[in-house]
Amino acid sequence: MTETNPVRRRSGRGARERILKAATELFTAQGINATGMDQLSTVANVSKRTLYVHFPSKDELVRAYLQSLESDLLPAPAVPGRPMPGPREQLLAVFDREHPETTAPFRGCPFLNVSVEVPDPGHPAHQLAAAYKREFARRLTGIARQAGVLDPEALGEQLALLFDGAAARGTALNSSHTGPCARSIAELLVDAALADVGQASPR
Repeated sequence: MTETNPVRRRSGRGARERILKAATELFTAQGINATGMDQLSTVANVSKRTLYVHFPSKDELVRAYLQSLESDLLPAPAVPGRPMPGPREQLLAVFDREHPETTAPFRGCPFLNVSVEVPDPGHPAHQLAAAYKREFARRLTGIARQAGVLDPEALGEQLALLFDGAAARGTALNSSHTGPCARSIAELLVDAALADVGQASPR
């Protein structure tokens, strides 16, 4: 089909960033399966050729999209010399993330969404989502271990499961209000674990 009013495409510097930005917007709003490369190139304002230069396949773009989210969504690791909140606050911080005000449907966790849209456990995107989820629980476990709780692995897994449950329920109900409820449950779990070793923080 010939375009009657062709859109002038931008290339060169910044193209990769625009493509990733467009992918984040579209994948978040409508999912990866419903998003085509034609739409991505239009929203990113680049030619299809430029799009494929930076990302030879859609799988490569999905991988880059997920990797771009990891550092912001994973519990922050401890950095020597940088002040950190106490363990209780660190464990609960994952439930305190604010969601942007939008009229778009609530989409919950992008890694859960990808694992559902790409159900093959051998697919690179699914494997990346699974690796992220394991790392999420591992970091929570590490914080719990630093706090001295008796079973840090159990607490880390409980909090990870609670977070994922809230994200999945929020997606099903199109509501971001499952987060506060999950946080209140997380407080009970964390305080009980800390109380077992006499380290419960004052409210």
